[in-house]
Amino acid sequence: MASLSLPKHSIPSLLPTQTLSPRHSLFSHNLPIISNSSQSQFYGLKVSYSSSLSIPSSSSVKGSIFAKVNKGTVPPSFTLKDQDGKNVNLSKFKGKPVVVYFYPADETPGCTKQACAFRDSYEKFKKAGAQVVGISGDDPSSHKAFAKKYKLPFTLLSDEGNKVRKDWGVPSDLFGTLPGRQTYVLDKNGVVQLIYNNQFQPEKHIDETLKLLQSL
Repeated sequence: MASLSLPKHSIPSLLPTQTLSPRHSLFSHNLPIISNSSQSQFYGLKVSYSSSLSIPSSSSVKGSIFAKVNKGTVPPSFTLKDQDGKNVNLSKFKGKPVVVYFYPADETPGCTKQACAFRDSYEKFKKAGAQVVGISGDDPSSHKAFAKKYKLPFTLLSDEGNKVRKDWGVPSDLFGTLPGRQTYVLDKNGVVQLIYNNQFQPEKHIDETLKLLQSL
């Protein structure tokens, strides 16, 4: 569960220098007030709110949005455990197109929608000769339960510690508090042909990847 803390001097630097009248106060009754202790599940992250919030510096946010993997490049290889606890190396998929999609977490609303959309279109991916691989920071047992519950026919890999996510430069959302939802399509030579990022329309990833695969 993530919690945020706000440094004492972080807000003034983000605000205009002029004085706000009570009528236009940031804490006007027109704005929702977050209680000192509450929780919510937001598409891919369970977030707890407290009276102390932290906003990263502009430099850290800026650094997090530039991906290390770009179209036309070969991404870093990896070896991760799948939902059955077996080691899987990226090179296993060379020789055929592969869809590698990073998602925030098992069992969250957006991630469940996305996984089920890949499942429902799985025959189309097979017809295109492509493999589908999902990656998140959940452990293999979580992946196994997730795949069993929703009858997912594809591989889920456990990136505990988010090392591969960092190596590939998958950008985060919400000031770095929400792991990014990003999909890569690699051709049969392992070269990236598509990078698609859309946190809040998870099912769009399937449409975009199929469109690209059909053109390869």
